[in-house]
Amino acid sequence: MCRWMAYQGEPVYLESLLFKQEHSLIHQSLSARKSEVTVNADGFGLGWYDEREEPGLYHEILPAWSDSNLKSLAKHIKSGLFFAHVRASTGTETSRSNCHPFSYKNWLFMHNGQIGGYESLRWQLDRLIPEYLYNARHGATDSELIFLLMIANGLQTHPEHAITTTLKQILEIMDQRHIKEPLRFTSVFSDGEQVIAVRFSSDEQAPSLYYKAFEHHIVIGSEPLDHCSDSWTQVPAGHMASIKQRQFQIRPITLD
Repeated sequence: MCRWMAYQGEPVYLESLLFKQEHSLIHQSLSARKSEVTVNADGFGLGWYDEREEPGLYHEILPAWSDSNLKSLAKHIKSGLFFAHVRASTGTETSRSNCHPFSYKNWLFMHNGQIGGYESLRWQLDRLIPEYLYNARHGATDSELIFLLMIANGLQTHPEHAITTTLKQILEIMDQRHIKEPLRFTSVFSDGEQVIAVRFSSDEQAPSLYYKAFEHHIVIGSEPLDHCSDSWTQVPAGHMASIKQRQFQIRPITLD
């Protein structure tokens, strides 16, 4: 399973979170603690906001720990809101177009999990993407598919409705095709101002999601960035969290 983290707060150089923490995301890419897969070597990506409305992106298929360009970029890019992701593929090829985070206009998205039986459902699910969005599908992952469906379902204006509608659509098709594998969905979105994170699964094994509020920033991600897990709070399964201006709110996801 992939590992990811998101930051919102006072602008910092990305290296301070990606490399200089006790259990940084780069460390997690080699030795994850809260995942069945300990090594995440199928590419990585960054997404960050600065003075421009649309976020910057950097994707690479090398393992995160072995790319000198990442180290240099992280040392020089400063941002008050950024995403970082290390990938462990659930079946699709290792390519830049399949690396997270994904973007659409001013939105960023990244994900840990999978749609159960995705290969047998892919044709049917792809047909749910409206024509005006289909050219925005650059890769082959279920993650990018989910993101585009949420855009189609109103993510830009009504995020909670878009999230629940999309999850229900996918679960309905899985049920119609008698898929027994679970839908697991731990993800984070941002429009450049607010951050929305989701922890959901159709079984009892939702991928992990933790957050911690510091004096001047909030970090949310797959694992704590240090070995003091007690100082981090786990988002309950079946809940979503929103962060805006360093204010954190958690509420349950209702699919009824």
